[in-house]
Order: sequence, then C-alpha cells, then structure tokens
Amino acid sequence: MRVNIINIGCFKNLVDCERLMWQLQMVGADVVFGPTEANGDIVIVNTCGFISDAEKDSVALLLDIAKRKRRGQYSQFWVMGCYGQKMGNEIIRRIPEVDKVYGNFNWNRIVSDIGNQPWINCTDRIITTPRHYAYVKISDGCNMPCSYCIKPVINGPLKSEPIETIVDECRTLAKMGVKELQIVSQNTTDYGRDIYHKPQIAELIDRISDIEGIKWVRLHYAYPTNFPKDLIDVIATKANVCKYIDMAIQHCNEDMLRIMRRPMSKDRLVALLDELKSHNISIRTTVMTGHPGETEEMYQELKDFITQRRFDRLGVFPYSHESRSYSGKRYKDSIPETVKRERALELMAIQREI
Repeated sequence: MRVNIINIGCFKNLVDCERLMWQLQMVGADVVFGPTEANGDIVIVNTCGFISDAEKDSVALLLDIAKRKRRGQYSQFWVMGCYGQKMGNEIIRRIPEVDKVYGNFNWNRIVSDIGNQPWINCTDRIITTPRHYAYVKISDGCNMPCSYCIKPVINGPLKSEPIETIVDECRTLAKMGVKELQIVSQNTTDYGRDIYHKPQIAELIDRISDIEGIKWVRLHYAYPTNFPKDLIDVIATKANVCKYIDMAIQHCNEDMLRIMRRPMSKDRLVALLDELKSHNISIRTTVMTGHPGETEEMYQELKDFITQRRFDRLGVFPYSHESRSYSGKRYKDSIPETVKRERALELMAIQREI
C-alpha cells in the first residue's frame, strides 16, 4: 500500500509526520513524504489550525487534494493535526472527499487502521530534513493562559517527554549523522514542569550538548515569564549550544500584557533581555499588533521599544480573532484589519533598518 503524507504547519507537525512515516513502514506501507503530485492509495494531510491564516492555508490544501481525489489520484483522503482536532468530522461535511479525520490525541490510530497493528511506543522516525539537522520535539501541549491562543484548547496541557527518552532519541539522531538539533515544543522553557515539578530545560540541554557528534543545539519557542536562569548559564557556557534564543515577547506595554494574560512587568522583561545580551546571546522575538485593547499609545510604546532594543531578528503578527480563545470569547475584534496590518508592516520596516 502506498501512503502519501503531506505536512503543513509547524516543526512539531513535521516531527509527528516523521514518526508516523517510520511506524507505517514498520507495518509494510510504502510511504512518500509530499508533494501533492505523488500518487497513492491513501493521502494523509497533517494540518495547522492555530490562527485564521493557517486555517485558510490548510483548507486551501484540503480542497486541492479533494480535486485530485476526484481525478483518481488517491483512493482514500485522511486528515490529521490541529485543524482536524479543531473541526473534527465537520471537515467531512464541508469537504465530502475526506474519508477520515484524526485529532491530536488519536492520530496514532492511523497505524492500526492501515496495518492492523498497534503503534510502537518509541521515538524512531524517518528524517525529512537535510541530513545534517533534525527537529526534536520535547513536549506537547501548553499550560500558559495567553488570551489570544487556542493551542491549549487544541493540544491540551503540557505533556513532557522524559529526559532519558529525549537523550536516547538525540543519540540515535547523532548516529544517523545529524549534527544540529533544533529543540521545539509549544513552550520549551516550561519543559519538565509536569513530570519533574519544575522546569528542567537547562538539565535537558546540558545532557543533549554532551552527546558525541552533536555540533549545534538550537532552542526555539521560549517564553519570557519565569525564564529559567540556569538555562542562560548552559547557553553561555556550552560550546555547542548556539548563542541564540527564539523567545516571543508579544508586547512591552504592561496593560497590554495583562490583557494578553502574559504576566510580566516591563522592567522584568528589560532585565531578562539585558541579561541575555550580556552573555552575547542573540534574540529572535515576535510581537503582535492589534489585539483588542491596544491603543495608539500602546502601539507607539511598542514601536519605540523595538527601535531601542534592536532585536537580532523580529517577526510581527497581526492579531487573529479566534472564537475559542479567551480573547475571542470576551472581547470584540475592535481594531480594523487594515490598522493591524499597517502597524505590523511599520514594525517590520523599522526592523529592516536595524
């Protein structure tokens, strides 16, 4: 049986696809990773539904696959991932060419549905990235209450993998020739809090950095509130841990951060950024424009902050009004889309000058 797997969305989705591919090969399937032109008995699309733009991208891809199925390119059309979790069988009602929908908590059933065998409890996978690097997903879910975000609704609370499991996976990747490990989760700095009762990201990165053959370890998706100070020490002292952190601040105005349910004072944020910079750690961050309640004065404060801080890398996202989020349930989407996007474009123009 030939199975074509197509991924859309984040690096965490990609790791899920890679694990699914290995599992399907173990039950005898001939697995192809994209593109849409490949023929197959079954096509499985791993979707994203985090914000409205991502949802639109997922729907556009699903509609394209539906056309291909009608032309006979595929016999079965299955959907998994965040959009599958978000919409469930409503997807089948809207796109009747879809045969099955799996969410984020039951997609391992795909293996038994294809091969009549259970999912093997392991982290083995087929790497789809260039062989010198791979993504390592250290946890699922998130415990943070950010008002605009539906990830905890879609993915549930934080669920960390044990340190030994992750280290073993990284050793296997190193033996396969992987030189760079890119660490991903919804909130890497909260890693381990659920199973060790405190963040253990510093211990994990320290252990991973000692693996023979690993030349670079790069950390994504950090969270500034309660940032573990011991992690700064590990990044600063370990030669093969990249002096880099990907950490979204979203805003700098304290009232706006309170509305966003991201509890952090501006002074604490500045102190954290200064400490990272003092250890020559490059910072990539993201901010949001147009969240309900953002006044012109708040936006000007954010603009001045970005100009003064001179981040190494910056991404800007206009607020996306998600009906199932805290903000979506409690606030009107009061700021016009044109204003959201104008603010975002202006901030990116400032960053380009930096």
